[in-house]
Amino acid sequence: ETLLPPPIVRPGEFDGLTTGYRVLLEVLEETLYTSLSRRQLLATSREIEDRAFRVGSGTLHVTFQSFSAFSTQLDLYRKFGTETALDIHIHGLPDWQPPAVENLTYHPDETGALAPFWCLAFDGGPDESQACLLLAREDTDGFLGFWSYDERLVRDVQRTLESVDN
Repeated sequence: ETLLPPPIVRPGEFDGLTTGYRVLLEVLEETLYTSLSRRQLLATSREIEDRAFRVGSGTLHVTFQSFSAFSTQLDLYRKFGTETALDIHIHGLPDWQPPAVENLTYHPDETGALAPFWCLAFDGGPDESQACLLLAREDTDGFLGFWSYDERLVRDVQRTLESVDN
């Protein structure tokens, strides 16, 4: 946790993570973690968003506790929708009517089944080796979860997210 402070930079605003931080993410891939802070999860989320932005195509699913929580990220995802060919799916409680944005599809989570989860799943677009996933569940002591670069696991999570809407 103290080895490397997580950089939090909006996608497209830097050339990527430092080599040291990328190596740390790879070493810890699929390691179950607990009690990571929101800042650490945000840094990992930004890495996945940046990867999706750099690849520029493919499917990205993102969960938010609610659409109103997504509203703070609207400008970033509007940029993704207009500057890339990403197929972006936003999942959350429908407590706010988000505006139509190119290449964004909203999936109302009417039951709140996804509300405890912090999830980003990018399929890698034309290069499955770019697939990546962050999945964490909020607990009383922080978050319990993992990240992965396994394209099969990413597809499984994306299919699960799609099935919640049905």
